Amino acid sequence: MRFLADLHIHSRYSIATSKDLSPETISKWAQLKGITVIGTGDFTHPLWLAELRKKLETAGNGLFRLKNKFRARDIPDACKADIFFLPSAEISCVYSKEGKTRKIHSIVFVRDFSDAVKLNSVLAKIGRLASDGRPILKLDAKDLLKIVLDSSAP
Repeated sequence: MRFLADLHIHSRYSIATSKDLSPETISKWAQLKGITVIGTGDFTHPLWLAELRKKLETAGNGLFRLKNKFRARDIPDACKADIFFLPSAEISCVYSKEGKTRKIHSIVFVRDFSDAVKLNSVLAKIGRLASDGRPILKLDAKDLLKIVLDSSAP
């Protein structure tokens, strides 16, 4: 199956992003641009995660879709399409290793919101998740990988 995806986006809770970003506007613009699968961005931010949980529902294909009551009605017929969301977040790891400062940005995907909650509970012990949509953590990227894998284990 062929589709267009944008898996690296941010919410209005990230610094230097539009304050108009919402699941509704993201879905609308994805349709207008021909994007079928889009990352949610910033599920690490508590307010954004709460909004995602309120406005998205499982699509039954391992992805999520906007609940019907939140869908835009003013989409041109030629652009109307099902838009699917994949829970995603960018995490910035800034740490020292072998006498050098390392700065690594990782894009993280989770299966569902319960995995996002588990991951966030661990990451919240390391840094402040509510300060920015893309948190900066003093954490080796390898350690982040282990935390992500452990939090999504069946």
